[in-house]
Amino acid sequence: MRFSSLEEWLNWQEGLHYKAIDLGLERCREVADRMGLLQPGFRVISIAGTNGKGTSAAMLDRIYRNAGYLVGTYTSPHLVRYNERIRINGQEVTDRILCEAFDQVDQARGDISLTYFEFGTLAAFYVFRNLQVQLAILEVGMGGRLDAVNILDADVALICTIALDHVQWLGHTRDLIGREKAGILRSGKPAVCSDSDVPGSITSYADEIGATLYLLGRDYHIVRHETHWDWYSNNSTLPGLPRSGQFNNALINNTAGVLMVVELLKKLLPVEHRTIPVSLAQVSVPGRFQIYPGDVLVILDVAHNPQAAGVLARNLAEHVSAGKTHMIIGMLEDKDHRGVIEALSMVVDHWYVVSLTQARGTDGQVLVDILDKIGNSRVAGVFTSVDAAMDTARGRAGIGDRVVVTGSFLTVGAAMQKLSSED
Repeated sequence: MRFSSLEEWLNWQEGLHYKAIDLGLERCREVADRMGLLQPGFRVISIAGTNGKGTSAAMLDRIYRNAGYLVGTYTSPHLVRYNERIRINGQEVTDRILCEAFDQVDQARGDISLTYFEFGTLAAFYVFRNLQVQLAILEVGMGGRLDAVNILDADVALICTIALDHVQWLGHTRDLIGREKAGILRSGKPAVCSDSDVPGSITSYADEIGATLYLLGRDYHIVRHETHWDWYSNNSTLPGLPRSGQFNNALINNTAGVLMVVELLKKLLPVEHRTIPVSLAQVSVPGRFQIYPGDVLVILDVAHNPQAAGVLARNLAEHVSAGKTHMIIGMLEDKDHRGVIEALSMVVDHWYVVSLTQARGTDGQVLVDILDKIGNSRVAGVFTSVDAAMDTARGRAGIGDRVVVTGSFLTVGAAMQKLSSED
């Protein structure tokens, strides 16, 4: 084995390929073929989209686990530990299992160079095969058509909301981005889109390849009530579903798409209807409007594009606070900084800007300049770490105020580590 620790493997993978992001399937497919991974002995649900992928994966995972299946989930990026990316029945795989999987990928690749994401994707598929999962839930990393996850054919493909993100790789319009996401569709297989405003490129591509596409508002429907909501399709009805504080409109749309996936898989993976409401009530996704109670409330949300920031702003407006909102934000350089800040601006009283020093991180002054330009200069400071920003924000906050951490997985992950260390 090349390395004996997970940290060594990951550090090496980061510099293995000459580009951090290099979309394409040829390298990954060749190594997967050598490892015998292209014909999996398990069912596959692939999930693409700009926002909602992680939450949809968590709901599907909980539903199928509660129904008695052995489920593997592959998601990215991670918040605190790399092991979060690969789970078996909700449990992170161990360092030992990851190192063994990385070694198998390394032996099979020969002189083929792989990106960090490709290496991890192949490792996940190896783990799922070896542990004999019955279902693999795969979150696409970026796009869909050329993403490493797409080397496996999905039994059902799920596309969540489409918004502008990763535009330098995927295109500058929702239609172009939608076409890239639609690359996970397969001829003769069902697919679901949970975006209420589906781009025409997705429907056109489904027609072109002969995939059966199920659309929200056409093939399955939502009826909202004050305390609950109902879901129905042409063949099934699920009334009285839970609408907790986290179940905002965007989340209900995502959930509706998940339920359509379950409906389409019912012959291959049957699930009793009574399992579904219980499962939905149990779902909690770290870093998605995650609330830490106290005299000063702390809310973590990984919103890193304008659409997600808009959802966060609406949730903050609906989750009424008696005091002020202190917003800690740090972002990557390839994101729409102005769009995110503008989406959040009306619900923020004080900004605490963090400079992210990691690869692709943005200097905090870039965000401060945007705040100045849009006339929102209530900046409490620029900080070199999330820890320092949190200490200052919580020190200045009064009882009834809230501190919100957002802008990237890196920012939220650092806040999560700090909060865990204080327990």
